[in-house]
Amino acid sequence: MTTRHGAARLNRTLLAVFGLALIAVGGYALAAHFGRLGWVGPRSGLIPDARPPGWMLWAIAGVGCLVALGCVWWAIAQLPRKSRTVRWRARARDSADTVALDTAVACAPVSTDIESYDGVRSAAARLSGPGSGPGLHLVVTAAPDADVTALRDRIRTHAVPRLRQALELEELPVEMELRLARERSR
Repeated sequence: MTTRHGAARLNRTLLAVFGLALIAVGGYALAAHFGRLGWVGPRSGLIPDARPPGWMLWAIAGVGCLVALGCVWWAIAQLPRKSRTVRWRARARDSADTVALDTAVACAPVSTDIESYDGVRSAAARLSGPGSGPGLHLVVTAAPDADVTALRDRIRTHAVPRLRQALELEELPVEMELRLARERSR
């Protein structure tokens, strides 16, 4: 019943390191421009009195392309992903029939069911994994004065068995994140 914040923590750490590096380089460039560095003149070039070798320019261009590709990859990784349609068997194992069922359609009744419980402000459900053994991820926001133990037991004994029965599954692993709302219920 814990959330996974490893990717978010790594994302924040990399952004902080990159931001600090940019601040340091910018501060160094400003100090050089305004003549605060004794060994660098404000009008001197980046490479004094010499033209860099051709391979160095290609290396700089290659590193720039790698950084650009990394930035594009990072930006794409930030986009939310839509869960794919999962196929569950609606017949016996030896039957060739399958039913294509969108995970949002399967999870909507569970979310609605949980939202009808006392003390629940909102609920979101998501199925992931293969159709032969999916897992259910729940995010439930409850009022601060809600009985968390009773709510968890009600979800475990009422909402989850109903979904398991509807999907004709013997087991359905559940990962639940319970959030408490800031203000009290009215």
